[in-house]
Amino acid sequence: MSQPTKQNESIRRYAASDQSAIVVEGLVKHFGGVKALDGVDLDVKTGSVLGLLGPNGAGKTTAVRVLTTLLKPDSGSVKVAGLDVVDDAAALREQIGLAGQYAAVDENLTGRENLTMVGRLYGMKRREAQARADELLDRFELDEAANRPANTYSGGMRRRLDLADALVAKPAILFLDEPTTGLDPRSRLALWGTIEELVAEGTTVLLTTQYLDEADRLADRIAVIDHGKVVADGTSDELKDRVGGERLEVKLDDDGFNQRAIEILGSMSDEDPFVEGESVKLTVRERRGAIVEAVQKLNEAGIGIDDIGLRRPTLDEVFLSLTGHALETEDDETQEDGK
Repeated sequence: MSQPTKQNESIRRYAASDQSAIVVEGLVKHFGGVKALDGVDLDVKTGSVLGLLGPNGAGKTTAVRVLTTLLKPDSGSVKVAGLDVVDDAAALREQIGLAGQYAAVDENLTGRENLTMVGRLYGMKRREAQARADELLDRFELDEAANRPANTYSGGMRRRLDLADALVAKPAILFLDEPTTGLDPRSRLALWGTIEELVAEGTTVLLTTQYLDEADRLADRIAVIDHGKVVADGTSDELKDRVGGERLEVKLDDDGFNQRAIEILGSMSDEDPFVEGESVKLTVRERRGAIVEAVQKLNEAGIGIDDIGLRRPTLDEVFLSLTGHALETEDDETQEDGK
């Protein structure tokens, strides 16, 4: 984040190019005997959103801290906007925005004072900082609370104020570390909309999250990280394809015919159909016409259908397949802090 300077203009030209905004190769970070990051590779294209998906303790926050110069890597190459996070740390800090898991606002200052203070810290003149503060207060629908102390704000309002703080100097690259953790559904949706608006305006975003629906909606690409390693990287659809294609789910009128249905529908899949819950399920070889074919086969056999449909694997199933455990875990994050 910075005021307009020659260096800032060069960064903006860089951000407008087709180069990668973030390039990470072989990133390693230890905390004592714990290897928090173990050879992480990432590539984030300018103007896109990378979702860094993983449970607590996986290394997500450590990666963000290294990328934003708050931690030094033990080894590997890390460049953001073409700047090295170690050699060019001071210059890089002026070009990025960061909003963490917990709103980093001064509780005793008003919303307007918080934003004005940030602008002044970046070298803006007071009038310029105040104008930018008012612009952001309006954008984040905080204008009516602008003159109230932040300690009177709700959790969602504080999170929006924190994100506004990160945008004061119009950074080309924004890091969001679990920005919607603890928010109610309405606040989460509102924040998602704001992030989408920023990306539409050309901002590059690296988003860490534990929420599968968040990654599915916001991220152009998703990197799945577990125990300090990137175990998969791709679009949401690409990752889902790794688990399997479209899945046909059939609920029969009489589940006593489930085994017979498995035999009848087996020719539609390269894998054996199976029963899960009340439904017969199979990954179909060809999506087009699958429902019609299944209905015809079962009708010919005199088997009644209560419900039938096609669906794709979920990101939850992807994560379970890749790591062997569900995403939502109670692992302690302290190993990332080196405590």
